[in-house]
Amino acid sequence: MTTLCWVTSERPELLVLCTGNTCRSPMAQALLARSLTALGCEVVIRSAGMLGEGEPARPEAVSVMAGYGIDISAHRSRKVTAEVLDRADLTLAMAREHVRHAVVTAPAAWPRTFTLAELVRRGLAVGPRGPGESLSGWLARAQAGRQRAALLGNSATDDVADPAGGPLPGYEHAAAVLSQLIDRLVELCWEPDRSEPARRTDGLTRYR
Repeated sequence: MTTLCWVTSERPELLVLCTGNTCRSPMAQALLARSLTALGCEVVIRSAGMLGEGEPARPEAVSVMAGYGIDISAHRSRKVTAEVLDRADLTLAMAREHVRHAVVTAPAAWPRTFTLAELVRRGLAVGPRGPGESLSGWLARAQAGRQRAALLGNSATDDVADPAGGPLPGYEHAAAVLSQLIDRLVELCWEPDRSEPARRTDGLTRYR
């Protein structure tokens, strides 16, 4: 049985951010896009990095994603800008350093920018997004009490380790961690609460 997304008036834009936009963020973008597409969610998902543009995804990342049945060989890196950050309804960073870069680049993005692991952790603490609750409303709940100082330095809990330049098993491990985190985030933020009746449009419950 396919579980589809809650109806809202939103069609959010999501941004996945890492360093070079050649391994972690394109892998996370692809995994998230597949999960949300399977739920019938209408979203825009982009990825970007802190460095240059036009670089292909690393061969190891392409190989690992092929094992998930996803082709990212056409990906080309892009450098994050203030405009892209300001437009995103949610920025999912791969590590704390990317959150810091995003907030320096676009200060207003702070309430909408988390590491992926941090948002999952906070989402588990505040509970899943409810029927009819906007993405911004759920993020505000997750943001409550959050301190910028808590994102200083690196974190084995909040950061997904960068496999760039390392052996293939590092990419495989990163992809497995990303897949698990994305599964949890989708459960928290996009899957309807099965205890409540879903609202339907043309026979489908959709998130726009």
